[in-house]
Amino acid sequence: MRVQSFRTFGRMIWGRYFLTAGLQSCRCRVSCHVKRHFSFLPDDVKSLRAVVNPDISKIRNIGIMAHIDAGKTTTTERMLYYSGYTRALGDVDDGDTVTDFMAQERERGITIQSAAVTFDWKSHRINLIDTPGHVDFTLEVERALRVLDGAVAVFDASAGVEAQTLTVWRQAEKHHVPCVCFLNKMDKPAANLSFSIESIRQKLKANPVLLQIPVGSGKNFTGVVDLLTNQKLIWKRRSMGDDGRTFESKPLDQSDEPELLQEVNEARAALIEQVADLDDEFAELLLTDFSDSFDAVPSVKLQEAVRRVTLARKGVPVLCGSSLKNKGVQPLLDAIIAYLPAPNERHHDLVRWYKDDLCALAFKVLHDKQRGPLVFLRIYSGTLKPQTAVHNINRNSTERMSRLLVPFADQHVEIPSMTAGNIALTVGLKQTVTGDTIVSSKASAAAAARRAQNDNGMGKKRGEHATVVLSGVEVPDPVFFCTIEPPTMAKQADLDNALNCLQREDPSLKVRVDPDSGQTVLCGMGELHIEIVHDRIRREYGIETHLGPLQVAYRETVLHEASTTDTLDRTVGERRHVVTVELAVRPVDISSTVGSCELAFTEKVGRQLPQEMKDAVENGVHSSYLQGPLLGYPLQGVSTQIQSVNMEPGTSPAMVSACVSRCMLKALKLAGGKVLEPVMSLEVTVGEEHLSSVLGDLAQRRGTVRDIQSRHDDKVLLATVPLAEMMGYSTILRTLTSGNATFSLELDSYEAMNPQDQNTLLKRMAGLL
Repeated sequence: MRVQSFRTFGRMIWGRYFLTAGLQSCRCRVSCHVKRHFSFLPDDVKSLRAVVNPDISKIRNIGIMAHIDAGKTTTTERMLYYSGYTRALGDVDDGDTVTDFMAQERERGITIQSAAVTFDWKSHRINLIDTPGHVDFTLEVERALRVLDGAVAVFDASAGVEAQTLTVWRQAEKHHVPCVCFLNKMDKPAANLSFSIESIRQKLKANPVLLQIPVGSGKNFTGVVDLLTNQKLIWKRRSMGDDGRTFESKPLDQSDEPELLQEVNEARAALIEQVADLDDEFAELLLTDFSDSFDAVPSVKLQEAVRRVTLARKGVPVLCGSSLKNKGVQPLLDAIIAYLPAPNERHHDLVRWYKDDLCALAFKVLHDKQRGPLVFLRIYSGTLKPQTAVHNINRNSTERMSRLLVPFADQHVEIPSMTAGNIALTVGLKQTVTGDTIVSSKASAAAAARRAQNDNGMGKKRGEHATVVLSGVEVPDPVFFCTIEPPTMAKQADLDNALNCLQREDPSLKVRVDPDSGQTVLCGMGELHIEIVHDRIRREYGIETHLGPLQVAYRETVLHEASTTDTLDRTVGERRHVVTVELAVRPVDISSTVGSCELAFTEKVGRQLPQEMKDAVENGVHSSYLQGPLLGYPLQGVSTQIQSVNMEPGTSPAMVSACVSRCMLKALKLAGGKVLEPVMSLEVTVGEEHLSSVLGDLAQRRGTVRDIQSRHDDKVLLATVPLAEMMGYSTILRTLTSGNATFSLELDSYEAMNPQDQNTLLKRMAGLL
C-alpha cells in the first residue's frame, strides 16, 4: 500500500508543483520550497493571481458522470495526463489512478466517492469532479451536480444509454446542468455510433448534436473527423508505449476515402440544418449571408451557435473516442472549454443579493486524521481567505477557517485566497455539513435578506435569513439496514465516533439506535454501500465490527380514512395544560413520490392558530410519520388534516405536540395499515444462451418482465422485482451465466405487499417463523 501511495504521489507531483509555483510571493516558507524544488519549471509560469484565481470567464466547473464501467475514471486520468498535471498514465485495473485513491476503490476497480481535481487546459482552469457510476453511491453524483456548471456524460459506444445513465441524466436535468456527451470505447468491435445516438434521443429524450464522425471502427478506429472544421484527427500508434499525446490533424481532401467524404458531407449538412432549427440567430445568419451555400458558413459561427444551443439546453454536443486507447480526449477537453458554461454564465438569483460579499455552499465533507474535517465549498460570490471567520447560516454559528486549499484528489495545495466561481477545500470548519450556506458574517446575510425582501417582497415570517440560504442537497432514503456491533463494549465509544464521522462524510448513511434492543442500526443505499462502510470502519478506524443480517427498509401506509379526537389534561407543577385535537388521516397516491406524506390545516385552524402552536402541531404529526402502527416502519402516502385545536391559556407547545402525537396514533390504528415494499428496476445484459435460466430465476423472485431488447449479440432484460428478493443476486447471476452477464438495480417505487407475503413478514418480525 505504501509503494502504491508513493507511486501515485510521484505521478501527481507535477500538478502540485505547477500550482504551488504561483505562490512564490505568498510566504517565505513557500518561496524557499520553490527554490529547492522548482528549478526545472518552465519560464512562462503565470503570475500568482492568474494561477490561483483566473478570470471567471476562464473557469469551467464540470463533472464526469456515467453508468458504471463506461470509462469515467479512465477519461479523467487521460485529461490530467494530457494537461500536464500527471507524468504517467494511471490505469483502473492497476489501481493507480489519481481520483480513485481509496483502498476499496482500487481493489474493486470502481469509483465509490467523488473526487475533485483542478488543472489547466489552453489558458482555462478546469475544476473537475469524477463521480461514481454505481447506484448505491448516487448521492455523490447528486451533490456534485448541485455545485457544477456543466457535465460530461460518458457512454459505452457499444451499449448506448444504460440504467444508471438515465439516473445521472435526470439528476443533471434537475439542476439544469448543460451537458456534453462522449461516446467512449469506439475501439470495441460492437461499438455503434448510430445506435448510441438513437439511444440518447429515445431514452434520454435529448437532442444529440453530432460534432464528430469516427474514422474506422472496432480495432481499426484511428481517429475522428471534426464536422465543424472538416479536420481529420488521427492518432497513429508508433510504439507499444505510445501515450496518444501527439496526433495528426489535417483537412479532408479528395485523396481520402470516398465513403468517408460522403459521410462527412452528409453529417455536416445535417449538423448545420439541426443547429439552424435550434438557434434563431444562426438560422438568420444562414438565410441572410449564406443562402447560396450553407456549407460555406465559417466554423467559428457554427461553433458559437452550438455553444448557445448547449447553454440553452436545447441540444447536447456528441463527441467520440477511446480513452483507454488514448484517442479523442484532447478534442473533448477543447469541447469542454468551447461549449460548457463559465460560472458567470449560470444565473443564480439568490447570489445577486450578496453582491461582492462571500456566499458559498458546502457540498462535501471528508475527515483527515491530522487536519480534521475538510469541507469542500463552491464559491458563488465574494472572496474566501484563510485565517478568517465565516458564518454558517444553517447552523447559526460562526467558525474560523484556518487554511484554504486547492483540491487535487487526495493531495492538496495551500493557497492565499480564492474568488467566485471556484471550488475550494477548507480546514477548520468543524460544525459545517453538506448543504450548509457559508457567508462572511451575520451582517452580510441580513443585508442580503433585506435586498431580497426589497426586490421581490419575499420576506418570510420565520426569519429574515430564510430567503438567502442556498438550496442544499436532496438525500434519498435508505433501502437497507442491519445491526452493527463492536467487538467489545469498550469499543462502543470508538464505533460511535467512527459512525459520526462517516455520517458527516456521507449523508445517505443513516445511524439510529433501536429503542427496544438498544442495538446500533446501520441504514444504507444497498448491499455494496453497507459493505464499504463496514470495510472503512475496519481499515480507517481499526475496529473489527460485526454486522447483523441485512434487512429491507419497508414502509407503511393506511388503508382508509379515519377521524378521531383526543384530549390531554396534565398538571405540571402549578401549571395546568389542557388541549383537545381533532384530526383526520387518509391514504394518498404512493406511486408518484417516494416518501410523500402531507399535512394540512382547515382554513379556520390555519387562520386562528399562532405560528408557535402550528410548529408544535407539525412536530407532533411528523414524529408520528416516522413510525407506523404495524411494524414501526416510516409512513408513506398518508395525508393528515388538522380539523380543530382547542387549548386552555398557558398550555405549552410541548403539550400540544404530545397530544397531536397521541391523536395521530389513534387515527392510524383506526385507519388500518398495510406494508409497502421497495420494488426495483432491474436491467440484466446476458447472452441469449443464458436468457432462459435468468428468466426462470427471476420468476422465483416475484419478478415481472417488462421488456426484452436486443443489443448486438446480447439480450437486455428489463424487469421489476422486490428488493427483498435480490439479496445476493450478483453471486447467483454469476453462477447461472458463468460470469457472462451484468446487471444494475435502481429503486422504482414502493408497492403494497400482497396479503400472504405481508402475513409472512408480520410473523417473521414477531419471531413466530
